[in-house]
Amino acid sequence: MKLNKLSDIQWARAYLLQIYSKENSYQEYHAIAKEYYPMQDSIKNQQSLNRLAFLNAKIEDTEQKQEIVLLNQTIRQKEVRQYWISVVIGLGVLVLLPLLYFRMRVVQIQRSQLIKEKKTAEELSQMNEKLQSLDEMKSHFFTNISHEFRTPLTIINGMVDQIKNKPDLWLEKGTKMIKANASNLLNLVNQILDLKKLESGSQQLNLSQGDVIQYLRYIAESHQNYAENEGLHLHFLSSENSLIMDYDPDKLLRIISNLLSNAVKNTPSGQHIYFQLEQKLNSEEPLLEIRIKDTGIGIPENQLSDIFERFYQVDHPIDQEENYKVSGTGIGLALTKELVKLMDGKIEVSSEVGKGTTFTVSLPIRKNATYMAISTPTPPLVTSYAEKEISPELTHIENSFGKELPTLLIVEDNTDVVQFLIACLQDEYQLEIARNGQEGINQAIALVPDLIVSDVMMPKKDGFELCKILKEDERTSHIPIILLTAKVDMESKISGLEKGADDYLTKPFEGQELLVRLRNLLALRKKLQQRYSSIDADFTSIDQTTDVEDAFLLKIKQFVEENISDDSFGNIQLARKMNLSESQLYRKIKALTDKSTAIFIRSIRLHKGKELLQSTDLTVSEIAYEVGFTNLPHFSRSFSKEFGKSPNAIRK
Repeated sequence: MKLNKLSDIQWARAYLLQIYSKENSYQEYHAIAKEYYPMQDSIKNQQSLNRLAFLNAKIEDTEQKQEIVLLNQTIRQKEVRQYWISVVIGLGVLVLLPLLYFRMRVVQIQRSQLIKEKKTAEELSQMNEKLQSLDEMKSHFFTNISHEFRTPLTIINGMVDQIKNKPDLWLEKGTKMIKANASNLLNLVNQILDLKKLESGSQQLNLSQGDVIQYLRYIAESHQNYAENEGLHLHFLSSENSLIMDYDPDKLLRIISNLLSNAVKNTPSGQHIYFQLEQKLNSEEPLLEIRIKDTGIGIPENQLSDIFERFYQVDHPIDQEENYKVSGTGIGLALTKELVKLMDGKIEVSSEVGKGTTFTVSLPIRKNATYMAISTPTPPLVTSYAEKEISPELTHIENSFGKELPTLLIVEDNTDVVQFLIACLQDEYQLEIARNGQEGINQAIALVPDLIVSDVMMPKKDGFELCKILKEDERTSHIPIILLTAKVDMESKISGLEKGADDYLTKPFEGQELLVRLRNLLALRKKLQQRYSSIDADFTSIDQTTDVEDAFLLKIKQFVEENISDDSFGNIQLARKMNLSESQLYRKIKALTDKSTAIFIRSIRLHKGKELLQSTDLTVSEIAYEVGFTNLPHFSRSFSKEFGKSPNAIRK
């Protein structure tokens, strides 16, 4: 209820109270009084509260006004400060903006310069890598070209001496070998000169019109023997029997010979090479398509774009290296591409590792030149007279004197060099022939020859690998090895010697020089045999040795002494213990001690008997049985022969 309404009610009640008091109506007075007086107190209280509220409102209004004044003052002060801050910042920005702009330009310039320098550095790095790659290719080229030159020169020089010393035997054969290898040298020189002419633009075509199918068939037939000598099957397949067109016979011969030679070099024995010809009429100009396809080791896809570059040589996968025959000079395919280009043709290659390679040459069919009959082309550009003289299957050369001579293993893939070495060595050695490094390793382990003469650059395993493997094998570690090589740099020599080669002979070499070096190695082996001639002394001194040969003999001594009382323990049982064949064990022991296996076992028994005579009280008979002799007289005779004294004399 609002205050004014309460006041009116209270006024009415007060008026009634006055009336009831005058009339002495106490009961009514009392009833009104019960409502009047409490309410009167409430009104007073409310009035007090209202007054208080009014006062508080006045106070608050005053304080708010003061606060507002203070707040306005604070806001004005902040605005003033903000204004001056803005002024300062504005002035700072005006001052710093040019500096910031200048700094940004400097950073931008520096960044651009860094990017440019980085790009330049990358370009320089790429150029450097290309130059290094080119240098490496040139190095390989000169190494291989050196080999290509030095090998024919070795044969030519060697055959001159053979013709001079034995004209009746070598005049005809030696002359043919000299002519064939001189032709190879001339061909190699011509390839280098032709490539130079092509690059300078001075090479010219000498076109003639004729039957190109017949000409290419002649080229295929002239390479047939070369392929067969490598155990390959060369197939000539043509969709046309005859095709008259313009072509340069010499340059076409060089193109096809290079491609066929590459196919032969990169195809394992027993595989196939296909020489295919087809006329293509579905283009703007009719084309002769020549495909030379092999089933060889193939070329990795990432190297196909580089194989026509000068000096480039394919890096064959490790698992395919054993099938790779020889490395070339790195100029054949580069020359082939330039010659095809000169004839307005195109050459393409496709290959798959492990399945083979196909070279496709497309030549335009034109008929503008003068017609002439094409004669049979010149012989293949890769020739070898010795291929006709030495069967590829031949591995053994008997000496003509019928006497026992030291066994020498020749490991060489060039048949002309093999023929030359046979001419030099067959009078003094029993010769065995291996055609590649892996075959040489196999024969050396099986035969255990007295000496090995090996070329360095060979298929499957090179001379360095052969040397390392044989020197680490206890069956062959003692065999002296001479490496023949065209690599004359010191690094190659050191590499060969580190692999364990006993001597290193550079091509071309004189046959007499090779004979002298072989004799010196045999003399060194005699000294080795003298070292082991006194088993008692040497076995005492080599107990802690790490030498391969000492360890081999110590192992034999251990096996014999473990079975020394067993009189049936002999050659067969010892060979089984050593994991060798009897012949391998015999040749190894013979090479080291100049004794047979049986005599060497007997010597170990006798030395043990001598030790027992000097250190025990056993009787001579007991000692004889103890060391494997069942016959006392035989023990005494053998003992006296070994030591120059009887058993009883040793004991005294």
